[in-house]
Amino acid sequence: MTQIVTVPTTPFEGQAPGTSGLRKKVKVFQQPGYAENFIQSVFDVVQPEPGAVLVIGGDGRFHNRTVIQQAIRMAAANGYGRVIVGQGGILSTPAASHVIRKYGASGGLVLSASHNPGGPDEDFGIKYNIANGGPAPESVTGAVHGRTGTIDRWLTVEADDIDLDRIGEVPVGAAKVQIIDPVADYADLMEALFDFAAIRKAVSSGFTMRFDAMSAVTGPYAKAILEGRLGFPAGTVVNGEPLEDFGGHHPDPNLIHAKALYDLMMSAEAPDLGAASDGDGDRNLIIGRHRFITPSDSLAMLAANIEIAPAYRGRLSGIARSMPTSAAADRVAEGLGVPVFETPTGWKFFGNLLDAGRVTICGEESAGTGSDHVREKDGLWAVLLWLNILAVRGISVDELAREHWARYGRNYYARHDYEGIASEGAKALMDGITARLPMLPGSRFGALTVGQADSFSYTDPVDGSVSANQGLRVLFEDGSRIVFRLSGTGTQGATLRVYLERYEPPLGDIDADTGTMLQPQIEAAEAIAAIAQHTGRSAPDVIT
Repeated sequence: MTQIVTVPTTPFEGQAPGTSGLRKKVKVFQQPGYAENFIQSVFDVVQPEPGAVLVIGGDGRFHNRTVIQQAIRMAAANGYGRVIVGQGGILSTPAASHVIRKYGASGGLVLSASHNPGGPDEDFGIKYNIANGGPAPESVTGAVHGRTGTIDRWLTVEADDIDLDRIGEVPVGAAKVQIIDPVADYADLMEALFDFAAIRKAVSSGFTMRFDAMSAVTGPYAKAILEGRLGFPAGTVVNGEPLEDFGGHHPDPNLIHAKALYDLMMSAEAPDLGAASDGDGDRNLIIGRHRFITPSDSLAMLAANIEIAPAYRGRLSGIARSMPTSAAADRVAEGLGVPVFETPTGWKFFGNLLDAGRVTICGEESAGTGSDHVREKDGLWAVLLWLNILAVRGISVDELAREHWARYGRNYYARHDYEGIASEGAKALMDGITARLPMLPGSRFGALTVGQADSFSYTDPVDGSVSANQGLRVLFEDGSRIVFRLSGTGTQGATLRVYLERYEPPLGDIDADTGTMLQPQIEAAEAIAAIAQHTGRSAPDVIT
């Protein structure tokens, strides 16, 4: 019988899981016992049944392999009977969700810091997903945080590291560890959802694209599906090799960090579609020839056309979006006669709605879009749905966008990020807005009059749970709005996100410059929050 080893430990401060798990600098995770304390706290809270199945995988960033080896030994010591690991330690976040669901796992550890940089001096993260394949709800993450404050031991078994690159099964302690192809199950799922024959026909007729995997986890998936199964020529996928430091780049698919793709799509040599994904494969960027599509618009346009895809015909039950995401999807829901749900930021808030069949597609302004096929946002899924729609309808991205806005109107929208600001200044800014909320209604800022101002609170329509303090909203009488939030996805300092939105009806100016259209909201945001004073910044670091 395998000997279980009990290792004494003491708590570390600050092991609170954020929006998407515990994220810290690599050097923090490299402290002896740091990752082990957090993983053991997860196991202590979820208390797996003897013989349960656990999935482990990550985005390939620096320190993944080290933590995976330790997590395997700890899983064996904590009673798991089978541990499924992606070859090379690789599993994109949506692929991990699918594997959890397909193989009936009790949950999984996803080792990623998503779109944050990787490398010895950069970021690392661990997230626990539950049996439905989705991120653990707040009831679980809260209990895990509580346990990290009292933990006094972690469990392991004595065993050598296993070969993560060899597909097959090996014993570790009393557990069976199965190394699987990280791509095959996911690629099969995508082929079952979409009309690959229609896409292949479009490709053979000359449809072109560029997919930037940003030296992150989606590269092998995109190569297997886009170049392998759909027939796009070799080289369609660029930066397709997952690297521990993402090639020294920031794997966030936005117009700052994917500028080379944007420049190509705005040039005379632009292919029909440009797309990118992020570090762990759950976000997406969509750019047509000379037409950038915001994530909020992408959600709305995909929802309006989702029933073109074979697996979604006749079954659009509803649409969900995070509160900061623009109301463009709301107009589609109204037009199609389906419900729309506004949730806090964090994919976990979509889980109950998806499990209950209340929604079919959901999305966030932070470039995450997905459906009920898994319980995570899914970057490559969104790209494939775009391909399916364009192939069947035989139109360009620009034509689809113009047609959509002519029917539903356009929600001009932007997010201004102030990154790495002093936490004290960020807190003072938010506290100042909070104190002003009751006095804001009726106030005028230029031509804008505040109709309502509040701190967003969400009551889950499925289980009745309440999530308060999810962002500060200033809603103007003309339908425009400003939202202020502090992000929970960074690892140092604070990131202030300011969301700006203005609606233009179908007969209005639906093809103007976004910055120009939002200038009144930008000026109102500064007047309300005194951003420059509290952050020391005269302009945002990133605009998306």
